[in-house]
Amino acid sequence: MQNLSKLYNKEIFSISLIFVLALSRLIPHPPNITPIIAVAIMSSFFFKNIYLSIVVLLTSMFLADIFIGFYDGIFFTYISLVLITFVFFKINNKINIKSLFIFGFFGSLIFYLVSNFGFWLVSDIYEKNINGLITCYILAIPFFKNTLISTIVFSYAAFFANNFYSKKTA
Repeated sequence: MQNLSKLYNKEIFSISLIFVLALSRLIPHPPNITPIIAVAIMSSFFFKNIYLSIVVLLTSMFLADIFIGFYDGIFFTYISLVLITFVFFKINNKINIKSLFIFGFFGSLIFYLVSNFGFWLVSDIYEKNINGLITCYILAIPFFKNTLISTIVFSYAAFFANNFYSKKTA
């Protein structure tokens, strides 16, 4: 019974941490300095059930977006996060202090590619040809830098918070 209680408390802690990270998007911040990709990566690490990972991620994103507002291309943001969660769920046993930097880079890259493709597709800013898509990706590079930095910082913060909680409750 004690092990079940610890597991339940760990799940509650993990869900709470994911919600706090996702809802921190409501705090004013520079463009793309948010924890959303870290949330996708770490939810796949925290939960042993892919469906729980995705539900917690999408619920927390949706709740924040109710306050932030919905926008054209939001579907591509959500799809990129689900894709990141799925990819990292498959390798979640490999997430550790050494690999988290590389995973943060690849998670940011997936988000960059998918979300900017979606922005190109739904916006009227770029021509609907290969030149327009390339221009969209080039002009998004400064945002990628912010995405990468925030993903790495928030991933490590969540990783260390999880380790601290695990050791404290062991």
